[in-house]
Amino acid sequence: MKILFAASECVPFIKTGGLADVVGALSPVLKAQGHDVRVILPLYAAIPEQYVSQMKLECEFEVELCWRRQYCGVKSLEYQGVTFYFVDNQYYFGRSYIYGLGGDEYERFGFFDRAVIDALVHLDFKPDVIHCHDWQTGMIPALLKIQYAQFPFYQDMKTVYTIHNLQYQGVFPIKAVQDTLGLGDSLFTSDKLECYGCANYMKAGLVYADELTTVSPSYADEIQTAFYGERLDGLLRARKDQLVGILNGIDVNDYDPSKDPQIYANYDPYHLGGKETCKAELQKELGLTVDPTVPLVGIISRLSNQKGFDLIECVIRELMATGIQLVVLGMGEAKYTNLFSWAESEYPGRLAARFAMNHQLAHRIYAGSDMFLMPSQFEPCGLSQMIAMRYGSVPIARETGGLRDTVLSYNKFTDEGNGFTFFNYNAHDMLHTVRRAVHYYQNNREVWYRLIVRGMTGDYSWYSSAGKYLALYEDVTKPATQFSLTEEQPENPKAAPALQAEAGDVKEEAPKTEEKPKAKRSPRKKAEPKAKAPAEVKEAPKAEEAPKKRGRKPKAEAAAEAKEASKTEEAPKAKRAPRKKAEPKAEAPAEVKEAPKTEEAPKKRGRKPKAEAAAEAKEVPKTEEAPKAKRAPRKKAEPKAETPAEVKEESKAE
Repeated sequence: MKILFAASECVPFIKTGGLADVVGALSPVLKAQGHDVRVILPLYAAIPEQYVSQMKLECEFEVELCWRRQYCGVKSLEYQGVTFYFVDNQYYFGRSYIYGLGGDEYERFGFFDRAVIDALVHLDFKPDVIHCHDWQTGMIPALLKIQYAQFPFYQDMKTVYTIHNLQYQGVFPIKAVQDTLGLGDSLFTSDKLECYGCANYMKAGLVYADELTTVSPSYADEIQTAFYGERLDGLLRARKDQLVGILNGIDVNDYDPSKDPQIYANYDPYHLGGKETCKAELQKELGLTVDPTVPLVGIISRLSNQKGFDLIECVIRELMATGIQLVVLGMGEAKYTNLFSWAESEYPGRLAARFAMNHQLAHRIYAGSDMFLMPSQFEPCGLSQMIAMRYGSVPIARETGGLRDTVLSYNKFTDEGNGFTFFNYNAHDMLHTVRRAVHYYQNNREVWYRLIVRGMTGDYSWYSSAGKYLALYEDVTKPATQFSLTEEQPENPKAAPALQAEAGDVKEEAPKTEEKPKAKRSPRKKAEPKAKAPAEVKEAPKAEEAPKKRGRKPKAEAAAEAKEASKTEEAPKAKRAPRKKAEPKAEAPAEVKEAPKTEEAPKKRGRKPKAEAAAEAKEVPKTEEAPKAKRAPRKKAEPKAETPAEVKEESKAE
């Protein structure tokens, strides 16, 4: 199978978060299983020269961005058996930063998404599946369906879109995106690319991709709720049949304490002497008091509310009062760098904070810590807890997303579990769980060592997850696909891109599209007048039930007027009117029968034409309403029984 990964970052070339780890670790595993896997990335200026110097130029071409053209070069490099492509454009990617500072993210990654699609022809590589990651690649599935599906080269390509973090969606002004990608106004509706008045790159991927994934089963369930759904929960519920959660793995070769060259001493689950050495050396390196009996808690994370640092801020004094040492490594919001800078001076020898992304120091913290704290508000998957367990650091985590799927709280009654967890997003619940972990560390070393061994012997490799992705790829590329979008494409192979998008979107956007076919059923009702009678039966009681005691003509006339407005489009009803005028005798009995009502409201005699029309229009429902037909004998039942016969005669005459 031919698979193309499209992503904005990938280890070892460029990394800001877990996305890079996933792309860099999953692709070689799939390659090792015999598949043609390739990865395409932007050629950032921040990519180390040691890799750039090894790249070779594959092709050069121009990318159309609405009214302008931009240069694009594609360079390649083979790493761990996988071919990596790099999209070169110095204007967009020749910057010292990766994301966010230029104010033109919509254009940078709009260019990248179109360049990925255009490059396939020049590279002579036709993948079976394009696997897109996060909002930066969200427009690839949309552009394929909207603008490229008419070309034979692209018609059989399928797309899989993975949500790594739903909070980051790529939201931009509609006009700016239109000016970049040349997308028409008809595409920016609530069932397509528009989201609360803006264009949304992630929503584009969610609407148009053939299959959706996210990075853990629990997170797949959570994002379908309003609390975690980031205003896209309705769309995700609509596409729940195409949404699957596949737990991430880690690179078990990179994170292996038995042979890791970046830690002070190597060790394994059954020879933990090296871990004690790692702890002592880490304490020395960071200026902490060297004490093997003090529980050392590690944190390696982006410093933000999402990661639960607001909980730590609330109880920082109570937390340090438990007797722990705390090590923090990460970068992020200023209020948290200020918090830990203050705490480092407040608790000398007990707290150390380093505000950087230091891969080597991270390995040493994993190896030297006794516990690893992750109180995340939400966590799509999380890799740190798995790495920590791999190094024998017992996790303390909140039960959310991937943390809930990987960390099982210790149960003293069953002796099950590999860590300690809490459910409520509450600072004191977190504090209680830390105290519980400290208790076992200090008072029950036997249980503690069992927790270490369970964590270190767990399976965190990519092989299980890779098998699930392969099954997904095979399912989505089956010739008899279940996705209606691909079934409708042949109907309008030469249609304009915007029309193709609308046709395809009808079946993909479940909430909106299921209502549109009802409009197409209306011709059947016109061909079958009797089929419309039940609809009128339901409306007739509403017009007649209220005024049973006072005469029905006032509301009958209102109902007649309302129905006449709706009947203007109904050809069969319009044709009946002449026949009704041709049979005055049939109408006269109807007026005679309703004589009591006409006496109560004589004013209405001036509206006889409408009254007669309403009476005749109501003759059809009255024949089908058994209860009303039975009530009629109180007034003169037999004439009313003749009315349906006359109506039937009229239909026969037709």
